[in-house]
Amino acid sequence: VLQNLSQTPVLRELLKEAKVPGTAVKIESPELSMLCCFSFKQEPQLIKLDQPGPLTLAMHQFLTEMQETKKGVVTPKELFAQVCKKAIRFKGYQQQDSHELLRYLLDGMRTEE
Repeated sequence: VLQNLSQTPVLRELLKEAKVPGTAVKIESPELSMLCCFSFKQEPQLIKLDQPGPLTLAMHQFLTEMQETKKGVVTPKELFAQVCKKAIRFKGYQQQDSHELLRYLLDGMRTEE
């Protein structure tokens, strides 16, 4: 799940911008712009960002380490700790489904908005 999220350019850019409170971010979807020829033109969305929460900051830090590190292994220790604070079910290192992690991670970051 984290490797897939690390390869999502819109998410990486948004998290990079989220570090600066009060920043306005324009989000354009290439998929939607292709539809303009057929029915409508989708205008880009302008979103003003607030101060990021601890889960969002941990996600940004982890994705940055994955993209920039020269090491072969990156450990999501802080990100995991923040996920556990939002979703207690992940404490104890028991096996969980990856779609559950994705849901709690994205929902947790969304609630920090």
